[in-house]
Amino acid sequence: MSSKTPGKNIATVEITHISSNGVWLLAGDKELFMSYEDFPWFKDVPVGKILNVEEPHPGHFYWPDLDIDLTVEIIEHPERFPLKMK
Repeated sequence: MSSKTPGKNIATVEITHISSNGVWLLAGDKELFMSYEDFPWFKDVPVGKILNVEEPHPGHFYWPDLDIDLTVEIIEHPERFPLKMK
């Protein structure tokens, strides 16, 4: 009996929680928190637009409804990326 060649990686990214403080994103085995203070783009946005997140490349997240691109590094170290949308 032979095994088939492994297929495409089906790892997903998902929003696991939205609170009055921010948004939690699960990517693989890593959970990332995005506070509204550091990521104001998510505050006062309809939940459906926050939940619609894609991972076009490992560690790169895109919200097509909001036209927001973030990486793991930006989420983990927002102080290194001080520019924010007004």
